[in-house]
Amino acid sequence: MTESSLRPGATARAYDAVAVLYSELFRDSLDSLPLDRSMHAAFADSVRAAGAGPVADLGCGPGHGTAHLRALGLDVFGVDLSPVMIGLAREAYPELRFDVGSMDALDLADDELAGIVSWYSLIHTPPRELPYYFAEFRRVLEPGGHLLLAFFESEGGPVEAFDHKVTTAYRWPVDELAALARDAGFVETGRMLREPGADERFRRGHLLMTGARSSDLPAERTPPGPRPTS
Repeated sequence: MTESSLRPGATARAYDAVAVLYSELFRDSLDSLPLDRSMHAAFADSVRAAGAGPVADLGCGPGHGTAHLRALGLDVFGVDLSPVMIGLAREAYPELRFDVGSMDALDLADDELAGIVSWYSLIHTPPRELPYYFAEFRRVLEPGGHLLLAFFESEGGPVEAFDHKVTTAYRWPVDELAALARDAGFVETGRMLREPGADERFRRGHLLMTGARSSDLPAERTPPGPRPTS
C-alpha cells in the first residue's frame, strides 16, 4: 500500500477501512502460490549470499509476507502507511518489527538495507510518481543490494488504471517498469510472469533486481526532475 504525496492520507485511510478483512483474506495467500514463493526464495538466497543484512518489506500490510521472509532466514522488518495494518501486524507477529511510514520518504540512512521487497505495494502509485519511489529505494539500498517487485502486469498493453477493490491501481508492462527501475540505478537479474489464478483478474509480474554499483552506472544517468505539484 502506498500513496502519492499529492493525495496525503487517501490510500492509508482506504486500507485502514478494510484492514481486518484484508488480513483474513490474504493471511495464507502464499501457501497456494508456489511460483510466487519461488521468487521470495530466490530473493532470500541472494540476500543471504551477500551477507544477510537488513531487509525492508515495504507496504507490508498485516505482516504475513514479512513473517514469510523471516522464515526464510532474513533479518526483516515491515513498513506500511496504514496504522491499522501495522497494528494487526504487531499483534500477529510480536517478535517482528513493524513501522508506520511512507515508501517515498523512509526514515532510513543511505545504503542501510541489504534488500527491499515491494510486494504489490507500488500498485496505487500514479505513473508519474513512480520514479521518486525508485529513487528512494535506491537511496536506502546498499550498492549491490537486492530488490524484489511484484505487480499487476498489463499483458503487453500500456500502463492502465483499473478499479482495484480498495482504491485505484495500475497495471504495468513488465519491460516499461523494468526500464523505470533501470533509470533509477537498478540492474535486472530475473523476472517471472504468471497467468492469473482462478480467483485473480490479471497476470502477475515479478522483477528481481540489484542496486548498481557506481562504477556500473551510465555516465548520462540523472535523477528524476522536480516532483509534480498538481
